[in-house]
Amino acid sequence: MPGSLDTLTLVLLALFGLLGGIGITAVGPGGVLPTIGMFLLTGLSPSTVAGTAITTHVATGVLGTAAYARSGQLSDGPTRRTALLLAAAAVVGTPLGVLLNTLVTGREFGLLLACAVTVTGALVWIRDRRQHRAHTSPVSLSGEHTSTVVAVIVGLTVSVCAGLFGLGGPMLSVPLLILCGLPVLSALAAAQAQSVVIAAVGTIGFALHGSVDWTLAVVVGLPELAGVLIGWRIAHAVPERRLKFILVGALLALAPYLALHG
Repeated sequence: MPGSLDTLTLVLLALFGLLGGIGITAVGPGGVLPTIGMFLLTGLSPSTVAGTAITTHVATGVLGTAAYARSGQLSDGPTRRTALLLAAAAVVGTPLGVLLNTLVTGREFGLLLACAVTVTGALVWIRDRRQHRAHTSPVSLSGEHTSTVVAVIVGLTVSVCAGLFGLGGPMLSVPLLILCGLPVLSALAAAQAQSVVIAAVGTIGFALHGSVDWTLAVVVGLPELAGVLIGWRIAHAVPERRLKFILVGALLALAPYLALHG
């Protein structure tokens, strides 16, 4: 496929990868950008778009997990426990999402992706308003039976959507975990660990269907990998609200176009 694309398209796809990587570790919902880029700029089928996109998240998930382990978030017991629950749920949910992907047409994929993007933008906005009103620290998800149930439900929901659209997971899991009470950096760290399982299981599933463009995965994945490191640094240095407003604006602006494309 890359050989049939012009230079400008390849550059734009690489840019989608870079920005996606930054978004993954800076605010969470960034992994959708490579999917959006490939869906809008190539003639790939929905399964190949999702399969290629999810393949790029294997390396980004590993790097993101290592980055947050280094900064100490995954050394925290409650965060580590949440990450394990999310990852376990992903083993079940991701194959189901891959199966659902094989049943949708390009038109349906665009509409569903537009819905997912809109919901994500809304979740990021809601979580920001909630945090802005609250002047106390969020409550951890760990230690209670209901917390285990919530983490598993979030893990299953996110992994099914990730398998369907070729996402790594943080796009949905970070805002959902924060809405459930997990601190921002802890949510980002747990989501990175879950994304490794989602991406690995999803890659195997799509590869078995012959739905991974390996060359394009490199074109998008290498700049995405660089973006993960940039985003991790941004998450610790730049006011989060500014990043969230930019991301929400971009997602909501893209959603109508996605719905009409396909």
